Amino acid sequence: MGEVSMRDVADLAGVSVKTVSNVVRDWPYVAPETRRRVQEALDSLGYRLNLSARTLRSGRSGIIAVAMPLLDSPYFAELTAEFVRQAADLGWAILVDQTDADRDRERRVVEGLSGRLIDGLVYSPSALSADDILDLRPARTPMILLGEHIPDLTGDSVAIDYEAASRQMTDHLLSIDRKIAAIGIRENLAVDASRLRAAGFDAALTSAGIDPGSIPHLQVDAFSRAEGARAMGLLLALPERPKVVFCFSDLLALGAIHEARRQGFRIPQDIAVAGFDDIEEGRFAFPPLTTVRPDKPGIVTAALQLLQQRISEQDVGSPGESRRATLGFELLVRSSTQP
Repeated sequence: MGEVSMRDVADLAGVSVKTVSNVVRDWPYVAPETRRRVQEALDSLGYRLNLSARTLRSGRSGIIAVAMPLLDSPYFAELTAEFVRQAADLGWAILVDQTDADRDRERRVVEGLSGRLIDGLVYSPSALSADDILDLRPARTPMILLGEHIPDLTGDSVAIDYEAASRQMTDHLLSIDRKIAAIGIRENLAVDASRLRAAGFDAALTSAGIDPGSIPHLQVDAFSRAEGARAMGLLLALPERPKVVFCFSDLLALGAIHEARRQGFRIPQDIAVAGFDDIEEGRFAFPPLTTVRPDKPGIVTAALQLLQQRISEQDVGSPGESRRATLGFELLVRSSTQP
């Protein structure tokens, strides 16, 4: 059998080629029963979008790019996998790039991916300042930014409220013990989620009548297990060690727990530890890790919806104002803070 066309799908479903095209492009104004029939025909015939033909007809490639700081970070790996799954459902192919949280590489990614190869870019910057991003924003290629840590930036973005999430976690930890510490500020990055997590931490301390300046805030070079272990070693060497520790990522928390247990401390009886991100590894750690769960599927859905809207507006020549989507989070209390 030759390549399946939209006409083949339309004939099998008993609809027009235009209707098949609308379903493939996930156009929202298709009757549910019609969408179901078309989808069944697509699945039955094994239809695959011909990207090269679509590019010639529409001037679009059917490819979007996703640029993340580190793909070996479980959080970004899980987020990228979700982008691949959801984009495929929308008929998009994904081009993935890694910036290594390096300023020059982040610049090259935006400059290099903003040509005609891709229809849009989803981007999570770490080393670029807001001014850098404004200067680099491609004129023709829609770009959606990920991250609450981008301050006062004109443009489309998707994030969770890191400060509110951090404050909620800190309140939980203070209910266990007021001898608290934080691990995870990254001063080496221009714009970073750790700063808002630190702001939420300090706000909760102030609200509880604790001077943030009296509490250890340990800096790290990266959100890694090794840095978490190193920082926990410093905390455990203090004359008065903390009883609860908030790590600004799950990887930091896993490293911190490893070091505490290596030195003979029990988790959480001697020291309670919490993280942030809800990576899969944290659920299977010993003990399972208390953390903040960002709505990762929701983040991806919102980013792709914004990208669809921008592409549609570009097609009709009517770009709208900047849009911002703020997604939810959940505090997950597990055994690392609760015996």
